[in-house]
Amino acid sequence: MSVLLGAVILSWTYREFDWSKVNGVFWHEMDWKWMLLSLPFGVLAQMFRGWRWKQTLEPMGEKPKVRHCVNSIFVSYAANLLVPRVGEISRCGILKRYDGVSFTKSLGTVVTERIIDSLCILVITGITLLSQMGVFHVFFKETGTDLNSIMDKFNPVHYIILGISALAILVLFVYLLKKLSFFAMVKEKYQNLCEGIFSLRSVRNKPLFVFYTLAIWVSYILHFSLTLYAFEFTSGLGFIASLVMFAVGSIAVVVPTPNGAGPWHFAVITMLTLYGVGEEEAGIFALLVHSIQTLLIIVLGVWGLIALSLDKNKIE
Repeated sequence: MSVLLGAVILSWTYREFDWSKVNGVFWHEMDWKWMLLSLPFGVLAQMFRGWRWKQTLEPMGEKPKVRHCVNSIFVSYAANLLVPRVGEISRCGILKRYDGVSFTKSLGTVVTERIIDSLCILVITGITLLSQMGVFHVFFKETGTDLNSIMDKFNPVHYIILGISALAILVLFVYLLKKLSFFAMVKEKYQNLCEGIFSLRSVRNKPLFVFYTLAIWVSYILHFSLTLYAFEFTSGLGFIASLVMFAVGSIAVVVPTPNGAGPWHFAVITMLTLYGVGEEEAGIFALLVHSIQTLLIIVLGVWGLIALSLDKNKIE
């Protein structure tokens, strides 16, 4: 379903695109030294995430090996290309299999990671929003995502449906909580999950945790920003413009498609055109950058699987 959704959005975004120009830019116009320079930062972002994950697991008495943490991250990103969000489950399963780490505890730390990631995105978006207020205003207006455009499309029926949905979710949440209290085994799993979520409080070296977090996001930003210099039509946009596109693209990948395919393209193309890049050139940029970065994720995922399969310390 996620693949179909991404394909539909991609088809709509590139409905009038001249595909014949992509090969020319790829082979003759793209500056490969900048593209290749950006790739190590994509690797580093995942490695820093693996190192940080080990740090958050240690306060709960879990001692996974560093290589298992890193390789599980590699595999999880590749798994998300097949089924979005399944990577978070797969990496917890890998540590369970190779180091005997509690699945629910590790899953709790993943929840904490997602909260921290969301806060980082909010900070980055806030900074770029303040520095480029005019560009964001045009973006929201052009895409129909500004608050006024959204509210104008609502009628009383929409509000009723929204209210009923919210109430149903609340009732379901309360019901599940009550059910949890009746089953001791599930309750224990729930407590382990909570322990994982709140593990951040017991992290021993908090400055190192902060460093890893900053390093992850600086690597992500450089992984994207350096690609702008690989194309003549984007090389003069500057760092602030790249930060704006990175923030918007990071928000777009919330839509559950493989590596944000479709929503990411649409968001980046829209922002590039607002900065004066031609729509066709913007489409080429989004297509090539996303494809190359996705290929990197696949290569790292294969590497992680091979490394894990050759590991002799697996817990059977």
